[in-house]
Amino acid sequence: MKSVLITGAASGLGWELSQVFFKRGDRVLLVDRDADGLNARATELNSDRVLTLVCDLSDNAAIAAIATAVNDKLGALDILVNNAGITQRSLAAITQPGVMKTVMKIDWQAPMELALTLLPALYKTRGSIINIGSMAGWMPVPGRAGYCSAKSALAQFFEVLRMEEAANGIHILMVYPSFLDTPIEKNALGGDGGPARHARSTLGRIDSAGELAQNIVHALNQKKPRLFPNKFTLFASILWRIAPSLFQRLTLKRFAVELEQR
Repeated sequence: MKSVLITGAASGLGWELSQVFFKRGDRVLLVDRDADGLNARATELNSDRVLTLVCDLSDNAAIAAIATAVNDKLGALDILVNNAGITQRSLAAITQPGVMKTVMKIDWQAPMELALTLLPALYKTRGSIINIGSMAGWMPVPGRAGYCSAKSALAQFFEVLRMEEAANGIHILMVYPSFLDTPIEKNALGGDGGPARHARSTLGRIDSAGELAQNIVHALNQKKPRLFPNKFTLFASILWRIAPSLFQRLTLKRFAVELEQR
């Protein structure tokens, strides 16, 4: 039985991952800012192997609170899952800088600080860190400047950390999905910090969070360094690198609605 910490665990991919880890016999610490959602999930699983912590990762005290919970509630840590995230849908020119800061804080700064804070615990178990990145960190997407920036920073930081910590027994799995059927897009921020006011555009298929959760744990078991669930989007990211002008023309056509939001 392993001890697993999952952020953003009350819904979407975080909840799907929580169920997979729980069903295989692990102890899970579910972290989310949604207190009612966490209570409902804990009630549904109804086990002393399920622990919860209400915590908003945009709060400056969040990392210390999570570290304390790991020590007091779990006692040990085998797997850290940095899943919690937020996105925005608005042109960069009409997006308040504070919105960009919020996206960066939740999608990059919090996972980075959490990983560094919990590294001593992970050293003891030669544990794993799973980060839910995005193909948006590999290629530009109109209307997602903040999100693309944050996910790019996430990818670069943890790809570097993998190289630095491999000799210490730390395994890092970077997951690079594209478009998922989760609440993250329903809760997307607009340029003024309120809810985004237009529907999202997509590229390729919208993947199932449940199927992705199964694939993530399978990749974890195999100690894989990366998981690219959507091969079409992986191809798009390669196109961006070998023919960037063509990629931009095709993407602008697909995301034309994003340019109308001035």
